[in-house]
Amino acid sequence: MEKEKYFRNRQEKIFQWLREHDVFAAIFSDDEDLRDVSIRYFTGHPADATLILTRDGNSILIPWDEILASKMAMAVDKIYPLTKFERKRSLALKSILGELTSSKKQKIQISPKTSHLDYCELKNELSDFELECISSGVHEYAVNMRAVKDDYEIECTRKACSITDEMTQEIYSMVTSGKIRTETDVALYAEKMLREKGCEKTSFDTLAAGPDRSFAIHAFPGYTNGSWGTKGLSILDYGVCYEGYASDCTITIARGPLSKEQEHLLDLVQNAKDECLKLYVPGEKICRAVQKADEIFACAGKFMPHGLGHGTGLEIHEAPFVSKKSGSEKTFEPGNIITLEPGLYDAKLGGIRLENDVLITENGNEVLTNSKIFRI
Repeated sequence: MEKEKYFRNRQEKIFQWLREHDVFAAIFSDDEDLRDVSIRYFTGHPADATLILTRDGNSILIPWDEILASKMAMAVDKIYPLTKFERKRSLALKSILGELTSSKKQKIQISPKTSHLDYCELKNELSDFELECISSGVHEYAVNMRAVKDDYEIECTRKACSITDEMTQEIYSMVTSGKIRTETDVALYAEKMLREKGCEKTSFDTLAAGPDRSFAIHAFPGYTNGSWGTKGLSILDYGVCYEGYASDCTITIARGPLSKEQEHLLDLVQNAKDECLKLYVPGEKICRAVQKADEIFACAGKFMPHGLGHGTGLEIHEAPFVSKKSGSEKTFEPGNIITLEPGLYDAKLGGIRLENDVLITENGNEVLTNSKIFRI
């Protein structure tokens, strides 16, 4: 299958890494104790499974739901249901790894996010192997792989963003016509629409904050029955998940008449978006975009209390991150899909955030969503 080749290409990079670092196998687990999208990234299987990838090119999946795996998993050599091993991952790994090699004390790497109790259980069961749980191993390599999207990932994200744009326009029309009046109205309407348009779910819990609550970066609770899209500043931060891939956008509804102070905030955020987008290009240092936003706001005596952006993909927040934490040398790369989301918040005036998803291309960038500050 055309789709399967992408999973095989990703796995091959892991096989190569294992050979280069003299590691026999990498274990990726996704369960209630530790969620990891790597299994979906490497096989297409959505959740609740363990994946073994070996330097010899073996790909073994141990799912909780065997039937679901048989229908959704790709690029795996064998599927062993967890029920065959008393539903114990440690027993499954001991049995399967024992079949794959008779050599003693070969290196096995597990996620650095593994709990101490799980590590102790695995170390006991896999005593014939050298178990490694390190931050700079194959799992970090997999995370960095996901920062640069392949053609299939870009296609899925484009679709998610296109659906989001359709929904945004429908929401705007319904606000102006008076059909949407509350935070609950807009949040539940978005939930209904995305299902009708073929998406899996929202890519995160929708944040709909009307004029009384838009001062919060992430309003709590995410939405109430309070007014939304009425006089003042309202924020809608939402996204959809298509084939696992997330969109993430924020629109601001600015319904007048507004004060001069509110208009000033709107102009600052729009200017930050326009100027920073010019720096979302391959080879440009990420810190320059962060500094540009800070300079624009600082000149007006304002401060943005969050990062300028983050990568999206199978997770809503993933590498690369557009913030001071990225350091001074990290650059934008072709294949990055990153949000650009300047925002300002005031306890009395309300908040504004303008967020779009941006693909870094070989020659510049492509803005995948069309979120705006909508003035009514």
